[in-house]
Amino acid sequence: MNSMRIDILNPKATKLLKDLADLNLIAIQKTSNNGFASVLKKIRSKSSSIPNIDEINNEVEMVRAKRYAKSEK
Repeated sequence: MNSMRIDILNPKATKLLKDLADLNLIAIQKTSNNGFASVLKKIRSKSSSIPNIDEINNEVEMVRAKRYAKSEK
């Protein structure tokens, strides 16, 4: 099956596409407008807890310290 994204410029085209779908010539699938949010939701659902601001800052500082230590060598 081939897929393509189509931007509809004229509302009359929507009617034509629906007619083609009714004839089983095409399939219309709704797409999410915010794929990034759905990915975040999926990742967060696997986490047992949400880090607080102090934990995030500590992690950032550890990464920065490692990076700066490597660049000084």
